Amino acid sequence: MPELKWLKSSFSEASGNACVEVATTGPDGVALRESDSPATIVSTGRATLRALVLGVKTGAVKRSQV
Repeated sequence: MPELKWLKSSFSEASGNACVEVATTGPDGVALRESDSPATIVSTGRATLRALVLGVKTGAVKRSQV
């Protein structure tokens, strides 16, 4: 995998290692990782990630299911 530019939420502490980071992997791809375990990377499509976030926000997917 090429070098990725990782971004994290502005709500995360600058020095904190307890956040999810996201990077684009192409026109339709994204990669996710936990900042305290950066070697573990999950790749998915933008539409899939969008559906997951929407499901959590609306309550269709419970956080305990994720």
